[in-house]
Amino acid sequence: MNTMTVTVPLAIRRRGGRKVVIAPDGAAWAPPRAQVDSTMVKALARAFRWRRMLESGRYGTITELAEAEKVNQSYLCRVLRLTLLAPDIVEAVLDGRRPETMLPKLMEPFPPDWACQREALSDA
Repeated sequence: MNTMTVTVPLAIRRRGGRKVVIAPDGAAWAPPRAQVDSTMVKALARAFRWRRMLESGRYGTITELAEAEKVNQSYLCRVLRLTLLAPDIVEAVLDGRRPETMLPKLMEPFPPDWACQREALSDA
């Protein structure tokens, strides 16, 4: 049995409290970070906040909530629908694993069944 040893000249340095791998040419290497779509994250945050406000009894109707939030009732209803998304889809959005082009598709009606959602959004 032959043994082969491969040596890669690299260094590990701390930068801003993080460890960074320094390649032989002196350039820092880091895995690409996921791009989180802040618009989608804000829409999800609003949806769950508004749902809590309705469920807690703070507002009795969507009309009251829309007036209090100074948004169109139709927009509020479309955003509230996001609370019906499958948990793994919500997690993928928050982790930046979903394309930015997905939000307009989510503003349209989508199936309440989680398996159907995954299928419908798989091309998004």
